[in-house]
Amino acid sequence: MNDTRNLILAIALSLLVILGWSALSSWMFPPPETAKVEAGKQPAEQQQGNAPADATGAPAAVRNVDEVLRETAGERLAVDTPALRGSINLKGARIDDLLLLRHTLTIDRDSPPIRLFSPGGTAHAYFASIGWTSDTQGVAVPNADTVWTASAPRLVPGAPVTLSWDNGQGLTFEIVLTVDENYLFTVQQKVINRGTGPVAIRPYSLINRIGGVRHRDGEAVERDDWTMHIGPVGVFNDAADYANNYEDISAERERSFTSNGGWLGFSDKYWLAAIIPGQDAAVQARLRHTGDRDSFQADVTVAPAVVSPGQTTTTTSHIFAGAKEVTVLEAYTASLGTTLDKAIDWGWYVWFMRPIFSLLVWLFGVLGNFGVAIICLTLIVRLLMYPIAQKQFRSFGQMRAIQPKVQALQERFKDDKPRMQQEMMKLYKEEKVNPAAGCLPILIQIPIFYALYRVLIISVEMRHQPFVAWIKDLSAPDPLTPVNAFGLLPFDPPAILAVGVLPILVGVTMWLQQKLNPPIPDPVQRKIFGFLPWVLMFIMAPFAAGLQLYWVTNNILSIAQQRLLYARHPEMKLAPPAAGKGGASPPPDEPPPPPAPVPKPQLAKPGAKRLGSKPTRRDRS
Repeated sequence: MNDTRNLILAIALSLLVILGWSALSSWMFPPPETAKVEAGKQPAEQQQGNAPADATGAPAAVRNVDEVLRETAGERLAVDTPALRGSINLKGARIDDLLLLRHTLTIDRDSPPIRLFSPGGTAHAYFASIGWTSDTQGVAVPNADTVWTASAPRLVPGAPVTLSWDNGQGLTFEIVLTVDENYLFTVQQKVINRGTGPVAIRPYSLINRIGGVRHRDGEAVERDDWTMHIGPVGVFNDAADYANNYEDISAERERSFTSNGGWLGFSDKYWLAAIIPGQDAAVQARLRHTGDRDSFQADVTVAPAVVSPGQTTTTTSHIFAGAKEVTVLEAYTASLGTTLDKAIDWGWYVWFMRPIFSLLVWLFGVLGNFGVAIICLTLIVRLLMYPIAQKQFRSFGQMRAIQPKVQALQERFKDDKPRMQQEMMKLYKEEKVNPAAGCLPILIQIPIFYALYRVLIISVEMRHQPFVAWIKDLSAPDPLTPVNAFGLLPFDPPAILAVGVLPILVGVTMWLQQKLNPPIPDPVQRKIFGFLPWVLMFIMAPFAAGLQLYWVTNNILSIAQQRLLYARHPEMKLAPPAAGKGGASPPPDEPPPPPAPVPKPQLAKPGAKRLGSKPTRRDRS
């Protein structure tokens, strides 16, 4: 059918845009080169006013994580929760060792959990740090070399631990740490003044990471692109800011923000580390590129507090370090009073993507399998669209019935396009036909397809979710391909050639769907659409298996629906009569042609022989 061909073509163009835009934008708009620092020089550390010290602390030699953890085992506070396992370095009060227990590196049964934070000096150092600066001259404050004393050896949910340090000048600094069952640390920074004079103290929190982008064995390198934001992110004055990326921060060296509350941090595809200050305080935030090891820092400070002798000042903030699980982020958004759920960049399409995501998650909770949930989602969409499909089919039949009249108008006014359009609109009105009625299913299918595509690539809930048999991860392409004899040959084909079983089924079901339709009259179009299923088979190969499963299911349901509608309306399978044949009527305002003139009979001359007459007796003689 025409609408089916238009749907296939529209989805094909959407896929070409999805595939080609990233490469095209990188070629047309190359990112700025990373700013370089002369060898042996570091950016000057600022320890006055509202600028906390640069806390990279990274030695020249890159070391192994396990080696660093073994050497500092005696200076660590263990962290043990249902979602996190790791430790806090008491030297510098750094949360620098965190594993995400709910998420593994690969789909292998014995795969280790994702490592989010790593100590300074390692290849991909990533940590949070807590401290103070002082506006009072000569006051000693904690720094990266300060060794804190912990009130307990382990930090677990429901049992806060206090870190304390005395500066020897009458000031006691305390950090009271609490962790919940998910990914949130609550930090209370206390300063107790037992001295003789007032001091001005400014608390800060920072997150530092080396490299900007995650480079891990077993995980692809993550880059910021048009489909999702990866990099520095924050909410300032209730507005999410996705305009910051590593390349721009590296080139500019520093960006500053002022806000009432909000939060600031670094976002990966599935993971987030963020500083969340008190939402009733005016804060100053910065994003910095801090060294020749490609180190980036996000820090947040609040206004300084003057602590008089005998008084104590307390500042409360939070640090999030974990996976961007939607329900968890929404719960923190409600409890903390800031939109932490905007760490997921749903884009302008959020109004449609969120219902699709919520329905999928609900179906998964009921069925226990995300692949089955995707199949059920497709079935629900088709059921909701069935009345629309009926109207579409009826509209298609009406269009076929008036096709001879349309062709006659096109032939008559082929040299006058405006008049042709006027006459065709007049014809549609007289015949009560809406030529755009068949477009609605297309307009519904494309947003659903794109919403599912986005959900599959940005939702950690879809990561590593199995379906059946060989499909162990619906967020990754179908791994089983005949190109390498289904894994029997020892090589991995390129992604565009690694056509799996599901992409092959996409092509086959689209081909079967085309076979149910009447043949296309134009031979050129017929050849183009004949190749399209097999072209899309290769285009779909690099996409997530969940998206391929959706398309296969949708094609199968479309085939079943077409067979049902053709069974009810068998006349729809007949090719439309050509213009001028089969009783096609002329255009409404076309006058009937005049009758052909009748030739006058001619009288035979005397003696002339009539054609076909029998010879007379005289003739025979």
